[in-house]
Amino acid sequence: MTNHTGISKGRIIVFGAGGRVGRAAVAEARRRGYEVTEAGRADGDITSAADVAALAAGHDAAVVAVHDQTAPPGVFFPAVARALAAGLPRAAVGRLVSVGLASVLPTAAGTLLMDTPGYPQEWREFYTSHGAGTQTLRAAAPKALDWVVLSPAGDFAHAGGPAGGYAVAPADAASRITHADFARALLDEIEAPSLHRTHAGVTSA
Repeated sequence: MTNHTGISKGRIIVFGAGGRVGRAAVAEARRRGYEVTEAGRADGDITSAADVAALAAGHDAAVVAVHDQTAPPGVFFPAVARALAAGLPRAAVGRLVSVGLASVLPTAAGTLLMDTPGYPQEWREFYTSHGAGTQTLRAAAPKALDWVVLSPAGDFAHAGGPAGGYAVAPADAASRITHADFARALLDEIEAPSLHRTHAGVTSA
């Protein structure tokens, strides 16, 4: 059910449930007692508002952790944002937690992480395309859709168990967070939303 402080023991749909972040989000949601629908590429087109609405109908919140290696990122991520902005409200889904990239977040000094010295530039088109998706969501989402984009403040720690906590933090290339702790942040932003219509980074704490 949905209330002013978030969603408790309702239904959550996870788009991109087959990836590492998606799997962690599904596991964390089920651990907390939510009913979870796992949505993958075979279930529908995430760039189609009609498909998003059909899949999301009957759910209280959505987690989105998708990308498509076969599609140009500059086309894919804005298209996903437009489909979510139109499709989720049509399905009466009021909360969206989407997964972004640290690359387009500002550091403590105010410089975007992707513009700091030594940061890898070979995937810059991917970084900026992710950022364009967030900007599209910002412009297209109606007030009825309370959204947030979360990303690691740096990157994922691909080994080791949960650190036991996390904190919202500016971008930092050295920052790491486990998938399990990141999933906790995703679900906390559904259960007790504290961030709205913004992109924020999280790190292990």
